[in-house]
Amino acid sequence: MRRKGRKKGNKIKKSFNNLKKAFYYARQQKKELILFFIFNLIFCFLGTIAPLLTAKELIALTDGLLIQLLEIALAVLVVEISLNFGRYFSRKYAQIFTREILKKIQLDMAREILRIETSELDKKSSGVFIDRLVKDTSRISDIFLDVTIQTTELFAEVGILIAIFVVSRLFFLYYIIFILIIFFLEKKRVHKFNELDKHYRKSAEATTGFVGELVRGIRDIKVLNAGDSFMAEMNERIIKINEERYEMSQVTRKYSLFVGSVRDLLDFILILLAIYAIKNKLISVANFVIIYMYKGRVFNLLHLFGNFMEWFKDFNLSCSRVFEIIDDTTFKKENFGTEHLNKVKGDFEFKDVYFGYNENKMVLKGVNFKVKHNQTISFVGKSGSGKSTIFSLLARLYPITKGQILIDGHDINELDQETIRGNISIITQNPYIFNMSIRENLTIVKNDLTENEMIKACKLACLHDFIMSLPEGYDTLVGEGGLTLSGGQKQRLAIARAFVQKTQIILFDEATSALDNETQENIQKAIHNLKDHYTVLIIAHRLSTVIDSDQILLVENGKITATGTHEELLESNNTYKNLYNKELKN
Repeated sequence: MRRKGRKKGNKIKKSFNNLKKAFYYARQQKKELILFFIFNLIFCFLGTIAPLLTAKELIALTDGLLIQLLEIALAVLVVEISLNFGRYFSRKYAQIFTREILKKIQLDMAREILRIETSELDKKSSGVFIDRLVKDTSRISDIFLDVTIQTTELFAEVGILIAIFVVSRLFFLYYIIFILIIFFLEKKRVHKFNELDKHYRKSAEATTGFVGELVRGIRDIKVLNAGDSFMAEMNERIIKINEERYEMSQVTRKYSLFVGSVRDLLDFILILLAIYAIKNKLISVANFVIIYMYKGRVFNLLHLFGNFMEWFKDFNLSCSRVFEIIDDTTFKKENFGTEHLNKVKGDFEFKDVYFGYNENKMVLKGVNFKVKHNQTISFVGKSGSGKSTIFSLLARLYPITKGQILIDGHDINELDQETIRGNISIITQNPYIFNMSIRENLTIVKNDLTENEMIKACKLACLHDFIMSLPEGYDTLVGEGGLTLSGGQKQRLAIARAFVQKTQIILFDEATSALDNETQENIQKAIHNLKDHYTVLIIAHRLSTVIDSDQILLVENGKITATGTHEELLESNNTYKNLYNKELKN
């Protein structure tokens, strides 16, 4: 019993905390919240008076007191019109502050998703975050709106019970017993429904993520002729999610069947009680007619109780899923230092750095090297040797396992996000191009970008002439992931984006791999223009693109095994010499 009591206490505490967190997002709307409660109190007061007046109206009618009936009818008219205005303003202000809750909680959640460690994102489907950001936040907001609106209705229906109490204590007691029976049945249904809903939302997350993969990868699916395989997988997922939805509706159907029968039985008992009460002169026929007329309103009260329990469970479930992300309880977040450098020169050093995407297998095994500002450094080696991982650690996309990375002599773990990310650009082999116009893909990294700066960056990236050949020019939409652009055009747009950002350190991760020889030559010129002005790091399989680098680092099996200029490595390192000779033959 103690365990059950403790568990129930924890649930109440958790619910209170969730409510407190959710209201935090509406605290700036104090005016609307105060006005909502003022109109709500007025509404509740009038809602208690209205059924009492209606009861007197019916009694005056049955007693033939027509003048009194007219007076009461006028009073009822005033109260009901006032109720309509109270309901209108109550809902208006409820909608305003719940709208603000949705806006603020979604922005906060999106900000926290951006803070999640890359390793966490690698393990999770995008559906986990999409469903929570869009659906669960909306449910929290909707529940606030529904609860605030239905609370006013609840108080109005409680007024009915007060009216019944005034007319007959016996039937008031009967309706209380009636309500308790249905309440406990409804509580059992909501608990079962909520347990199924937890599993359903997890399946919905997975399905949302899979649909995202289907849409983003549709071209490759067509080329690979993998449509049947994807449809088979989609079929399984859709069957599963619909079966879970069916189980949820099955709970409601079974409940409706059972509770409907219980209500019919209680209705029958109500008539038996009426016969007994009238026969023994415990109530008049006119008063019983009033009580019987209010039966539907009592049922509505039961419906509201059921809704409150369901909203309560749904609210807690949605809050748990949302605040798992916002409160750092489930997903690891990036933690940056507090030290800020106003100007980064571009010196950095790796000191005995170890790193693995999982604890059992290290990708980097004691990497050591130094780079001076304004140098152009290239990394070469076989795929999987750890070159791109070095770039990811420098941009602090992953925390290192062991060792130290220094930028301008400062430990990267002590520097704030702006110092690191605001001074490093990475141009990857497969850059992500946003489903926006070319202009917006550039202004997203610099919102005050001028037309001249944009054109200069695109010319430097050998992209301006292509853009001007498009009907909409810089305002041309490029599609999701840059679908309307070729591989080379996407990479050049990513390079232009880096030029716009004007960071001190620019990392080219196979950024010229998808370019033809002519365009590659132009990009090499653009990179050469950066020489002696920026710290430039290049990863390249084509050694011909890195021969002019100040230093070339050979990466093998997670270690730097050789360092030197192109000429020095040709003379001193057989692995580098073999790579170069192999490229010449091709």
